Amino acid sequence: MKYIFTFLSLFALLGCDKDTDGFAVSGNIDNVEEGKMIYVSTLDQNDQPEKIDSVAIKDGKFYLDLPDVDAPNLSFLTVDETNGNVIFISENEPIHFEIYKDSLQSSKVTGGKQNKVLNSYIQHLKDLNQRVVKVRNEMRQQMASSPDSATMVKLQQEEEALRDNDINFKKKLVKEKPDAFVSVLILTDMQNMNVPAGEIREHFNLLSDDLKQTSLAQSLQADLEKGSATEIGVKAPTFSGPNPEGKELALEDLLGKVTLIDFWAAWCRPCRDENPNIVRVYEKYHDQGFNVIGISLDREGQKDRWIKAIEDDNLDWPQISHLQFWQEPIAQKYGIKAIPAAFILDENGVIVAKNVRGEQLEPTIKQLLEN
Repeated sequence: MKYIFTFLSLFALLGCDKDTDGFAVSGNIDNVEEGKMIYVSTLDQNDQPEKIDSVAIKDGKFYLDLPDVDAPNLSFLTVDETNGNVIFISENEPIHFEIYKDSLQSSKVTGGKQNKVLNSYIQHLKDLNQRVVKVRNEMRQQMASSPDSATMVKLQQEEEALRDNDINFKKKLVKEKPDAFVSVLILTDMQNMNVPAGEIREHFNLLSDDLKQTSLAQSLQADLEKGSATEIGVKAPTFSGPNPEGKELALEDLLGKVTLIDFWAAWCRPCRDENPNIVRVYEKYHDQGFNVIGISLDREGQKDRWIKAIEDDNLDWPQISHLQFWQEPIAQKYGIKAIPAAFILDENGVIVAKNVRGEQLEPTIKQLLEN
């Protein structure tokens, strides 16, 4: 069994500085009762958090010596009776924490080259989130008052630009840090953003051989292989499911000259924000052969909420849902990791475009109908 010491007991017993080699975590924490536990978890082979050790807090400090790791891995530090966690990357370096119990997201992690890259990536995500929230709040204010189409288009363009800049940042970081574990996290984030599988695969190939052997990278690679079933140019996977009245609907019976498969949910705010745009394009082009099929990822027991969202948003096209949330079988078949997500099919059911929304939707549909 390995020995666990707080800073004070370590100095008292050894009478010298702590070992600076190998995987160890230490830190300071405010506002926590003496004896409360710190837990360290890391991802297991199924990419689920698994506790690997713990230590009691003494005098607002903690120290935990851990076995060396064979490869970097996503890890988590949690505090007794405190919601949330502090994310870090396990590596064979001493890692130090400044923990703020009442604001875990503001906690600081130092030590190790992997965590230095992680910190810069987390800061990027925080800055991005602030900008996106600001734009979406402005969009909601517009919708709540007297919507101005020119202003709404401008705000949609701002959000699209933020997304494009974010993806470019991610791609650049992966190219510059092919041996950083953060690069695997970034590619996983890109997959959840519905970035084309081909682009993710291209950047996955840049990763170092050692990084490709980590369990998270191998899971990502398996997902990318499954994603080939929904790439542009491939015939869309067939499916069927119940509509709100319980009638079974099948893809092949719902195809138009051009068909949009829209993955959404009543609880998904970005989906609801995009719905008026889809309604407008549908009403304009439905008579020319444009069909829409809604696939909802609403939860079990919330059918009424799903139906109300359909009515409130005037979604006058076929709707399907098994009400299984992220386990929705059609979403699983299409590899959906985030919503809104969309696939545009030609009259033969071949995927011709993916995740087209906002101001790009109408010209895309118009061109496909004309061709």
